[in-house]
Amino acid sequence: MLRSAKSKDSKSTWKVQQLQSVSQFGEMLPFVNFCTANYVVLDEKLFPYQFNAIPSKTHGDNHVTLVEDIYRRRQPLPSMDAIYFIQPTKENVVMFLSDMAGKSPLYRKAFVFFSSPIAKELVNYIKRDSSVLSRIGALREMNLEFFAIDSQGFITDNERALEELYGDEEGSRKGDLCLNVMANRIATVFASLREFPLVRYRSAKSLDPTTMTTFRDLIPTKLAAGVWNSLTKYKSTLPHFPQTETCELLIVDRSVDQIAPIIHEWTYDAMCHDMLNMDGNKYVHEVPGKAGGPPEKKDVLLEDHDPIWLELRHAHIAYTSERLHEKMTNFVSKNKAAQMHQGSRDGGQLSTRDLQKMVQALPQYSEQIEKLSLHVDIAGKLNRIIRESSLKEIGQLEQDLVFGDAGTKELINFLRVHQDVTRENKLRLLMIYAAVHPEKLESDKLSKLMELARLPQDDMNAVYNMRLLEGSTDNKKSSLGPFSLKFDVHKKKHAARKDRTGEAATWQLSRFYPMIEELVEKLSKGELPKNDYPCMNDPSPTFHGTSQSASIQANQVPAPHSMRSRRTATWARPRNSDDGYSSDSVLRHASSDFKKMGQRIFVFIVGGATRSELRACHKLSTKLKREVVLGSSSIDDPPQFITKLKLLTADELSLDDLQI
Repeated sequence: MLRSAKSKDSKSTWKVQQLQSVSQFGEMLPFVNFCTANYVVLDEKLFPYQFNAIPSKTHGDNHVTLVEDIYRRRQPLPSMDAIYFIQPTKENVVMFLSDMAGKSPLYRKAFVFFSSPIAKELVNYIKRDSSVLSRIGALREMNLEFFAIDSQGFITDNERALEELYGDEEGSRKGDLCLNVMANRIATVFASLREFPLVRYRSAKSLDPTTMTTFRDLIPTKLAAGVWNSLTKYKSTLPHFPQTETCELLIVDRSVDQIAPIIHEWTYDAMCHDMLNMDGNKYVHEVPGKAGGPPEKKDVLLEDHDPIWLELRHAHIAYTSERLHEKMTNFVSKNKAAQMHQGSRDGGQLSTRDLQKMVQALPQYSEQIEKLSLHVDIAGKLNRIIRESSLKEIGQLEQDLVFGDAGTKELINFLRVHQDVTRENKLRLLMIYAAVHPEKLESDKLSKLMELARLPQDDMNAVYNMRLLEGSTDNKKSSLGPFSLKFDVHKKKHAARKDRTGEAATWQLSRFYPMIEELVEKLSKGELPKNDYPCMNDPSPTFHGTSQSASIQANQVPAPHSMRSRRTATWARPRNSDDGYSSDSVLRHASSDFKKMGQRIFVFIVGGATRSELRACHKLSTKLKREVVLGSSSIDDPPQFITKLKLLTADELSLDDLQI
């Protein structure tokens, strides 16, 4: 992390120390998107005091007066210091010099942090202006061009990657540029964490020697090469960067699993983002108005600082609802003031309105009640949507299609009987059907199904554009591919998933799992086929603390040994807290629970990751005793992903035109 240190040459100097998690900078500076960092931060006390501990989420508590875009017209504030978070481009350097040069600079002193390595010629360009040099308090490379979405997840903020890489046009210039940017941003993750990965990627396949490999087939290969090139530069230039492998990186693209971005995921986190029209992690919550006035809208963030969210985000919605009811009941039974306010009520279940009244009547309990009220309100909305939209029936058919227990006949019957199903849900059913049966994209059966569903043309485009993400369909393909076949002794089943042995589903509709769960498990066990997932760099003899054994020679990676102490993922730890705020609260343990863990596994998905894949990484961290970190070009909820699919062959349309 960034820390200040006294020196003889200046009042304070700055340096970058090793991060412990991908979310560390996001926790400290929640208002900065490091992927596209072009900011000026004005600070009334200057920052060095702040980076020794994680500050509050609000600007004011960080003594941050203002955050501005470097390209906007800004008011001169010559009595204040400024911190520049900028990308090392010539345009940004010119803008910085114009701010600080001459007799009347915009700010008193500038502390400049570049998001990735800066070219020597640009450094020399800065040095040539003597009037600016005396006003520079720091000039540092942060190697930080990623955005943390979670303690174990990051994105490179390439929102148009799907369009630029998988669009109908085969021109690769735009695609190569996108991959280069993405590769540099991924490399900064490893530079920041001081990790040097063994890089593996999904290889291109062709049906036969006469089939030409396309640009889309080579996307993981090209990205792996770009990441490796950046890492080799860090290896030779960055102080204290590891010289041998310390972790593993697996690069795949969206073709590895077309179903995960579309299917209904039944966990609390995924359902909130799928159905509540959230803006990122921001949810608009209605609270009672003051003095009996109309309800007021309040923006709340569903993030790790909320212990109830941290406990329940990866739980099934049915369990979430039960747990919230338990928390409400226990809160009332343990708080005499709440019981007094309840008055003549019989001690039974409290409604959301009752809890909101308590907030006004019992200010000493306001924080606890507000959090409970918030999540009761959210869970109530989700359960209403599930009931009113027949989502259980839709979810059952989705999973039956994926596991081969339903086919064309069952889909036709459903569409005929449930004509009131929303347009979006019918579209998602047909997209899952197309993913399980890619051969139907070339027949008229799919078009007849879409006529039966009464879908408009742009929805049909989303289904047909799935062929651009198909990947390989040859018979020799590994069973890890997205369209593997499952056979029964008596009946042939066309399925995209096989039931996991030894993992009984506790809750209804929790049968589905994203494909990366299987891939990461096989990678950790050394069972991922090297023909399908080759290494960009051969493992060093000391990788995993062992010599190059027969398992490596047999195209397998040996099981890892623990190399360092690292914070254990806390999401799956059993919780005994009844209110989310007792002495057993999740957050009280989050920073103090350490144990030996094996080397990290990073998996990067080109074309957008999903909430289910993020959940799988948290689950696998506990199961494998290795921290699994998910990276992607973006994180997409189903409506976002479908809109992006429509754009692949709809260049003349805008995002606003295609929202479903």
